[in-house]
Amino acid sequence: MAEIRLVGTAHVSQKSVEEVRSTIEEFQPDIVGVELDRGRFISLTEETAEPSVTEILKAGNFGQILIQWILTYIQQRIGAETGVKPGAEMLAAIEEARAHQKPVAFIDRDIRITLSRFWGLMGIRERVRLIWALLYSLVSVDKQELEIDELTDQDVVSVAMEEFRKFSPRGAQALIDERDAYLAHQILMLAERYDRVLAVIGAGHIRGVQRYLDARETLPPLSDLTAAVKKGLPWAKIFGAVVTILFALLIAAIAFSGLGLDILLTAVVYWFLINGLLSAAFTVLAGGHPLSAVTAFAVSWMTSLNPLLAAGWFAAIVEAKIRKPATGEVRQIMEAETFSEMRRIPLFRVVLVAALANVGSTIGTIAYFLFIFPVLGVDPAVVIGEGFSNMMQAIAGLF
Repeated sequence: MAEIRLVGTAHVSQKSVEEVRSTIEEFQPDIVGVELDRGRFISLTEETAEPSVTEILKAGNFGQILIQWILTYIQQRIGAETGVKPGAEMLAAIEEARAHQKPVAFIDRDIRITLSRFWGLMGIRERVRLIWALLYSLVSVDKQELEIDELTDQDVVSVAMEEFRKFSPRGAQALIDERDAYLAHQILMLAERYDRVLAVIGAGHIRGVQRYLDARETLPPLSDLTAAVKKGLPWAKIFGAVVTILFALLIAAIAFSGLGLDILLTAVVYWFLINGLLSAAFTVLAGGHPLSAVTAFAVSWMTSLNPLLAAGWFAAIVEAKIRKPATGEVRQIMEAETFSEMRRIPLFRVVLVAALANVGSTIGTIAYFLFIFPVLGVDPAVVIGEGFSNMMQAIAGLF
């Protein structure tokens, strides 16, 4: 049996860097496994090609992109407080291993798979809660007293992991549980080839990985940990289709209820105004250009009725034309020292406009159906009852 040793680190701790170096010197492993995938290693050590604005807009997953950027920003800020670049302890492990002429293995799951499964496994409520929590973190991270070295203490880590699990159980499954299992798989594969294996992993994974190493029969199949999340029902498109049907039925009911053309026109105008004003307001909140806000206002009424379109796409296209994001701005976003600095980067502004314009349009749609009858000053029972009754009679008369 191979001898396996785990080192738990905080990703922005100088203490972790020193511990990694001393453990390699003392343990003298045959191979060092680090909690990186090859793509993240390249991004830490080399200049990599960035996606263009067009590619980002075509992808359409603005919420997922923002979460990735915000998480990176928070980690960068913590790293700035401690004077340690995120990932430094992993790079230290690689440098020390190579100094001792030891091979290095990248044992973490591809970050793209992790983020895809993280976002795909979460429900709508979890996503909304996560976005608000991250936005709050952007404001509060500069005000907190940071005791980074405590992040390697297992009691502190366990409490943090459990809190995250309560907050986002499905997100925790992808970020923690699945990666515990994946890391354990990779370590065991190394143990089949080498006698002494050192694994440098985040402190939050130590207990989970050790549990799998002690009870290997509980490991889920590796294929289950890398498969694409099975797509459930396309709720966004279903919501869009339901909205279209409800709006069409509402307008038809008002038209056949006998309340008059003025009520019908008012209902249509309010659909245009509520959707447009909220989408435009959220575009302005994102720091969007006035023309982007005007665009969101102009198209929101239409995109809310078409599940294949989104107001944020149109607003973001206009924002990109005006702000003209340049090559290299993804790296600038990753290296921003404050949220204000991040917001001044054109590419970040474009994605933020896309995301928030869509949020405003969605809120506007929901608000419309909640408040349209009080605004019109009519009894919904009368509109729906008489409207549909008259409509059925008119349809029957055609036959």
